Amino acid sequence: MNNIGQAIHLKKEILVRIIKAFLSDNFEKNTRLIPFDMRPKGIEVPYRCCVYKERAIIKDRTIAGLGFPIEEDDETVSLSDYAKQALERTEINNRHLTVLQAACKGCATNRIYVTDLCQGCVARPCQSVCKFGAVSIQNGKSVIDNEKCKKCQMCVKVCPYKAIVKISVPCEDSCPVGAVKKDQTGFANIDYEKCINCGKCISACPFGAVHEKSQIIDILKAMKSDKKVIAMIAPSVVGQFPGNIYQLKTAMINAGFDDVYEVAQGADITANTEAKEFTERMDEGQKFMTTSCCAGYNQLIKKHLPEIKPFVSDTKTPLYYTAEIVKKDFPDSVTVFISPCVAKRAECYENENINYVMSFEEMGALFIAKQIEITACEQTNFVKECSKQARRFGITGGVAESVKSSLNDETIIKPHIINGLNKESIKELKTIAKCGECSNGCNIVEVMCCEGGCIGGNATINNLKTSQKLIDSFADSSEDIKKIG
Repeated sequence: MNNIGQAIHLKKEILVRIIKAFLSDNFEKNTRLIPFDMRPKGIEVPYRCCVYKERAIIKDRTIAGLGFPIEEDDETVSLSDYAKQALERTEINNRHLTVLQAACKGCATNRIYVTDLCQGCVARPCQSVCKFGAVSIQNGKSVIDNEKCKKCQMCVKVCPYKAIVKISVPCEDSCPVGAVKKDQTGFANIDYEKCINCGKCISACPFGAVHEKSQIIDILKAMKSDKKVIAMIAPSVVGQFPGNIYQLKTAMINAGFDDVYEVAQGADITANTEAKEFTERMDEGQKFMTTSCCAGYNQLIKKHLPEIKPFVSDTKTPLYYTAEIVKKDFPDSVTVFISPCVAKRAECYENENINYVMSFEEMGALFIAKQIEITACEQTNFVKECSKQARRFGITGGVAESVKSSLNDETIIKPHIINGLNKESIKELKTIAKCGECSNGCNIVEVMCCEGGCIGGNATINNLKTSQKLIDSFADSSEDIKKIG
C-alpha cells in the first residue's frame, strides 16, 4: 500500500486540480495557476522553507500529473505549455516513473556508521566479526572504511552498545533489484534498464519524490472523443472505495466510461488455462511451475532472472484475456486498465489491446473532481459474473488457489507462495531455478511482487487487512470456478 501519509493527500489534491482544470473552459491557464492556488502569497508554508520552494515542488508534481518526466524539465517551460503539450500528445513512452529532485531530500549516503555511543571496548567484536577488514580502531574508537565495507551489518548485530547503525536511503533500500541509486548530484536516480516497475520506491520515499507519470489527461481526452472508452477493473479494486463493486461500476460510467469489465473475467480463463498447463508439465516430468500473472515478477524475469524462465507458466495474465474480450466486443474502443500498481503500466505498454492505465489513486481523484458519491449510485450488473476464486486473484495465495480449484484432483498441487519480491525472495527464486525444483517438495510457485498481493500495490488506497476482508466477503457470494476436463 502506498502509505506515505501527507504525500498521498498532496498528490491527490494536485490530480483533482488537474482534472478540474481539464474540465474547465481554460485548461492551460488553470493548470498554470495550480501552484499559486495551492500556496497563495502570505500562507503559512506547511513543508518547505518558503512559499517559492513549495510552489516549485507543486509545479514538478503537476508536470508528473500531466504525464511528463521531471528529469527533462528545464524550468523555463510553464505549466500552461505542459498542459498544451499534454493535449497534443498522441503517444506515451515506456518510462513510467520520474523523480522530483526538488522534493528529493538528498538523503545521506547509504552506509554503516559508528556513532558516538562507541565505548572502544576491549573485546572489539565489530573488528573481529568483519570478514572484509573494513573495521579498524582509531583513537580508541571503531572506524569503518566504506571502501571495504560490504554492508553485511554483522558489526551492527554484534555491537553490545548498539553504537553501530545503518544509515538508510528509503527508496534505495526498498528496491529489490538495485535500480535506485544516488547519482553524482546526491539525488535519487532510477536505472530503467534494471527497474522492474514494482513501485516500492514510490511507497518508501517519505518525501513523495518518486512519482508515476500519469495518463489521466490522455484518458480524459479519449472520453471527450467519439470513441467508446472501456474500463477494466482489477480484482483488487474491491474494498478500495466506499460502496460495492456494482455501485462502483455505475460511478465509473457517470465519470465518463462507456462500460466497465471485471478483470476477474480474464482471471477465470487464466486459472483454467494454467491448470491445464500445470497438468501437462507435471506429466512431462517437470518438477515445478511458477505462475505468470504478476507484472512486476514478469519484469524481474526479463531483466534479472532469465534462468527461471523455463519454469514460468506460458499462460497469459487475466488482464491480457480481459482486454481480448473487450476488443472483441468493442473493436474500436479505447481500453483503460484500472490498476493497483505501477508495474501494470509496463505490461499494458507492451499490449496493443490496452491503451491506457489509470491507478486507483487517479480514479479516486476523478470521483472527487466530478463530485461523484459511489454510495449514492444505483447498482449496475456486469454482463458476466466471475468465480469466487477469480475474485481473489489480488490476494496472496489467490492465484494458486484458483489453479488448484480448477483441477478435478486438487491433491496433486502443492503450492509454495512468494509473498513479495525483495532481495531474499529473489535469492530464493534463483536457488529454485538453479536446482530445478523446490526444496520443500512443492510443485507450483506463486510469485507476488507486493506483500499481500495486488492489494499491497503502491497505488492502492485501503489497508491490507480491510481490503482482504472485503474481497473475501465479496468472493464468498460468488460461484466456484468451473473445473477443467
